[in-house]
Amino acid sequence: MAERLTILGGGGFRVPLVYGALLTGESPISEVVLYDVDHRRLAAIRRVLDAQARDVRHAPRVVATTDLTDALTGAGFVFSAIRVHGLEGRVIDEQVALGEGLLGQETVGAGGVSYGLRTVPVATAIARRIALVAPDAWVINFTNPAGLVTEAMAAHLGDRVIGICDSPSALVRRVLRALGIAPGGAAVAYAGLNHLGWLTAVHSGGHDLLPRLLADDDAVASVDEGRLFGAGRLRTLGAVPNEYLHYYYDTEAVVRAELAAEETRGEFLLRQQSECYARLGSPAADPLAAWTAARRQRDATYMARSPYRDDAEGGGYEEVALALMTAIARDERTDLILNVRNRGTIALLDDEAVVEVPCRVGAGGARPLPGAVVPAHGAELVRRVKMTERAVLSAAGTGSRAVAVRAMASHPLIDSVPVARRLIAEYQARFPELAYLR
Repeated sequence: MAERLTILGGGGFRVPLVYGALLTGESPISEVVLYDVDHRRLAAIRRVLDAQARDVRHAPRVVATTDLTDALTGAGFVFSAIRVHGLEGRVIDEQVALGEGLLGQETVGAGGVSYGLRTVPVATAIARRIALVAPDAWVINFTNPAGLVTEAMAAHLGDRVIGICDSPSALVRRVLRALGIAPGGAAVAYAGLNHLGWLTAVHSGGHDLLPRLLADDDAVASVDEGRLFGAGRLRTLGAVPNEYLHYYYDTEAVVRAELAAEETRGEFLLRQQSECYARLGSPAADPLAAWTAARRQRDATYMARSPYRDDAEGGGYEEVALALMTAIARDERTDLILNVRNRGTIALLDDEAVVEVPCRVGAGGARPLPGAVVPAHGAELVRRVKMTERAVLSAAGTGSRAVAVRAMASHPLIDSVPVARRLIAEYQARFPELAYLR
């Protein structure tokens, strides 16, 4: 049965990746509805999608709207990829944190808390609207901070909201390739939160092959995470961390690099995408060529300032989204690493906590596979970050500035009430979306 896919944030730069995935084979999607509050960006991305579909038979029909209820009505799937306050917000997140000598990355540390505080109220309102006008839709959340936002939406949508991220699947793909195992040829053990997880085992033929990989310096060096963290550290951990653990393990080096850089990552993306959207608005421009050139530049510079990493392999979230939608729509059993409610899977967290673990997907949605274990060295970090997420949810729900300060102070990369007070005050001064905190 063909389904209608609604993309929230339909004027976003990466929307053509999702649409492109729908064009590469048989997909369950017959119509794509683009929703955005910015009609100019919406029109620009619509031009790119039209160019993508030009020579493709049976390409999903595309419509665009700035009316949320119209966009959601009749949807079988809703893909949420919104960015509250746009890339300008990401720049502010980075600048304010760096002003305190702290990491301002959009999902980690001060920037992540700020992003969550202004995004959760919007995501909650969207979840309520979906529950009213499209109660049978499956919601795929890619809005960052993905685990936190998925947990906020789950309070209204239950298990019908599933969070996705490309980092775990890309990590697994790289490790299997280094071991000479075909995709899907092994069962992996992975556990944690979004942007805070570890690959702890690769089971094939009755054996765990991860120790073999970690013992081989050349094999480790063939994996991006091996170059990022180093073979010695991986052997000490007995696991391969998600790339985002770099921000926790090497914080001082990352902050030094950010402070020394001519522009932050957010500033680069804002400049690049502003130029790209300006070109897309010109009738003389080839929309697909302009967008493709900008995407390649974006991918080539991902984590480029890391002192440990030179050629990160990014991307892939669109394949995760397509695999998820196909498995649900056609009841084809598929195993994916997803963000879902814990349901007793990770013992150190409660049942309602959204975690990132291997899941089995079918017509009934995604169910976490048993046996996910956070390594002992990561347990306290996971607890602390989940405590921060819960404080963000509480602050967003109550409008309490004091709770927002507590959320900021509780994050392990901040760990200071006075600093947290200054950060919240500055973020409130810069973001009208945080005026609700009193």
